[in-house]
Amino acid sequence: MTKITLSQLANHPSCMDDYDPNAMSVTQARTFIQQFLTPVAQTERSPIRESLHRILAENIVSPQHVPNHNNSAMDGYAFKYNEGIKMIKIIGTAFAGRPFDGEVKPSECVKIMTGAVIPKGADTVIMQEKTVNKGDYINVLEDAPTKGSNVRLAGEDLKRGETVLCKGHQIQAADLGLLASLGIADVMVNRQLKVAFFSTGDELVSLGKSLEEGQIYDSNRYTIYGMLSELKVLITDLGVVPDQPALLEATLLKAAGAHDVVLTSGGVSVGEADYMKSLLRKHGEVLFWKINMKPGRPLAYGKVRNAHYFGLPGNPVSTMVTFYQFVRQALLTLMGNNVLPSPVFQVECTESIKKAKGRTEFQRGTLFEENGVWKVKPLANQGSGILSSMSQANCFIVLDEDTGHCNPGAIVKVQIYK
Repeated sequence: MTKITLSQLANHPSCMDDYDPNAMSVTQARTFIQQFLTPVAQTERSPIRESLHRILAENIVSPQHVPNHNNSAMDGYAFKYNEGIKMIKIIGTAFAGRPFDGEVKPSECVKIMTGAVIPKGADTVIMQEKTVNKGDYINVLEDAPTKGSNVRLAGEDLKRGETVLCKGHQIQAADLGLLASLGIADVMVNRQLKVAFFSTGDELVSLGKSLEEGQIYDSNRYTIYGMLSELKVLITDLGVVPDQPALLEATLLKAAGAHDVVLTSGGVSVGEADYMKSLLRKHGEVLFWKINMKPGRPLAYGKVRNAHYFGLPGNPVSTMVTFYQFVRQALLTLMGNNVLPSPVFQVECTESIKKAKGRTEFQRGTLFEENGVWKVKPLANQGSGILSSMSQANCFIVLDEDTGHCNPGAIVKVQIYK
């Protein structure tokens, strides 16, 4: 894809083949957004305990072998392998952290504990259950080990100088232990992404206030907060902003001036009050798309000053679907995360699905196991305002533009979001 600017795309849509803001496919929208994203450049050093879910800003190279010595994989006896050996003299004991000080000669062994250093001269460990203790000697049973059995070699896990974790890796719980095993106490990470969000609309009421006729509680800010919290970004909730141009403008500019990304819900659909649209055109370079998808058709993306902007639809399910399908991956890219998009895999659908061809649908479903086989069941109510469907489901059933009605037993694509 040829690199273009937002201004070129907004003012001259013909500069990109197949660009149609009134009929944008899900794949096209993802691709267009990705080309305008550059990861944050600032970095900081973080203690490993505080680095969980942060993004590495440099490769982690092992300063030593792991393990750093040959050691025993189990409790038993360490000896120098000799085919057919039956009786071995015990000359000492090796504990984890307290090696045997001496050399093992042929027909000699050292009683050894799991993790203890393999003594000089030994190359094999026989588990104690395969021997009969005779006081100062052991008798080897018939099924004796082969040479090198039960020995973990130095560098078997990691070798000195080996890249352990790559730049762009999101640190997980196992990584904390891995870093500690290398003696690494702190790591260089990308600074956290700063994201602000607010809802628009006169009908929205914050929690704690009474509802008047025609009003609803603002649920979108809470789902957006939850989805952002899972990404380890710095979050600013700017509340509910009524359809008042001056207040909307002040809130938008405040958010764009101090954050990397601004999210709004509502105000980008056809027929809604166009205050947000005119403000976005005045202060930024923003594209308004009608995505060939259900739910979540309207979407706005662009830049307001130096901040990336995403305008999500107001319907609760549409807000979440568009976040998961477009915003989440964009935020990960801006964070410098090299993770791949959420995997999509195929399973059997247990019930029929009604769908017209021509657009991509993300139906909510329940993925479950039956007799060792994974299957998916669509929820009965797929309305874009049925937020409870997102709580009851654990995956999206992804039905692309070329897919029509599905009969029970059809193989469909699913994408897990929980």
